Amino acid sequence: MSFDRNLLPDPVTYFENQGLILKGPRSAKWKTTRCEFHGGNSMRINVASGGWCCMNCDEHGSNVLDYHLKVHGLEFVDAAKALGAWVDDGKPAPRSTPAPLPPRAALSVMGFEATLIAIEGTRIVNGVLPTQEVLTRVRVAAGRINRIVEVYQ
Repeated sequence: MSFDRNLLPDPVTYFENQGLILKGPRSAKWKTTRCEFHGGNSMRINVASGGWCCMNCDEHGSNVLDYHLKVHGLEFVDAAKALGAWVDDGKPAPRSTPAPLPPRAALSVMGFEATLIAIEGTRIVNGVLPTQEVLTRVRVAAGRINRIVEVYQ
C-alpha cells in the first residue's frame, strides 16, 4: 500500500466540504476562512496547492492531507485513506513510528488544548450547549492530549 499525492482532492472542494467558506477575490490564489483550531477568521488557504496557515494561531500545513490530519486528529495512513489517496498495491503498509514532539512543543500543545477544553467546560457549566462543531473540536483536543500523554509515559 502506498500514498499517492495526485489522488488528494481539489483544495477548494475539500475545504468547502469541511464546511469552510472561502472568501476573497475570485482570481485570488489565497483565500481567507475560519480557523478550526482557534475559531477566528484568520486561516489563509492556497486554492492551488491546498497549503494553509492561520495568521493568528500559526497552525499550518502544505496540503489538504496535513489539514485533515490535524483537524481530525488522525494518523497519516487513516487520513490518506479517508481522502482517497491511499492505493492498495498488494504490499503491506510499512510500520513507522512518528518522532515525538520535543517536550517544550508537547507542553505548548497540551496547554493550548487544555485551555480550549476548560473554556468549553465552563461554558457548558454555565448552561451554554455546545454545537456539534465545538464537540468535534473538543474531541480533537482530548485526542491530542491523550496522544502526547501516551508518548511521554
